Amino acid sequence: MSSYATRRTQLETYFDRTAVEAWSRLTSDAPVSKIRATVRAGRDAMRATLLDWLPADMTGLRLLDAGCGTGALAVEAARRGATVTAIDVSPTLIGLARERLPEIVGPGSIDFRVGDMLDPWLGRFDHVVAMDSLIHYQAPDIVRALAELSLRTDGSVVFTVAPRTALLTLMHAAGQFFPKADRAPAIVPITEGGLRRRIAREPALERFSVGRTRRINSGFYLSNAIELTRGQNPPPSAGEGGPRVSEGRERGATSPETSPPHPPAPRAPSPAEGRGFRP
Repeated sequence: MSSYATRRTQLETYFDRTAVEAWSRLTSDAPVSKIRATVRAGRDAMRATLLDWLPADMTGLRLLDAGCGTGALAVEAARRGATVTAIDVSPTLIGLARERLPEIVGPGSIDFRVGDMLDPWLGRFDHVVAMDSLIHYQAPDIVRALAELSLRTDGSVVFTVAPRTALLTLMHAAGQFFPKADRAPAIVPITEGGLRRRIAREPALERFSVGRTRRINSGFYLSNAIELTRGQNPPPSAGEGGPRVSEGRERGATSPETSPPHPPAPRAPSPAEGRGFRP
């Protein structure tokens, strides 16, 4: 099993079985400990940042909320008029998202699904958001995931990584005081410079450039937001096709030439908020 698939399975187990109650409380208005309150505040600030990087009016635009959790970001995007596909590996968190879904006034809508955010059958999108859903992956897997998402994105991909800092190392050590059952699989600190170099070397991302970045630091929450924006698409050279993921393609995802031109009708998912530094 690939490193991406192995980690995805671990995350599904954690969010669907191990820490359901902890995450249900953290992503609600229920009282939490002082430490978890800082995580909640940090996640709120990060969500606001990523939403600020999206158009204020999203009427007619398709958005993929990759790793949507309990759906808070998806709801705000739908209120702006977006047609949102919100996907997460955890059936339990998707169930919570559906239970908490408020009435959406206007043209926006949300389709909550259980599955893999890299599934090519999800179709094409104008924008993709991956809030704290990549922080548990190694840098090569992050870049390959971004490459797969970019093949079906016409506008921007905004995502977060865990920055490699001394403070984060200390927080990891302090996190050992949390009950074992509530601990998430370890996050993987990433240097922004190293990630930029990997992105620059990835052929599938050659038409994307790094835009805005912002670090959110709120007590036990520390995460770095990064924006990838698509530029003008130059015509391919003679004999060349579109960009392809360089190596280690996950789950047989396809290049633009073989990607389905239209997604199939949504399948009914079984009965997940972006991730972040997880207690």
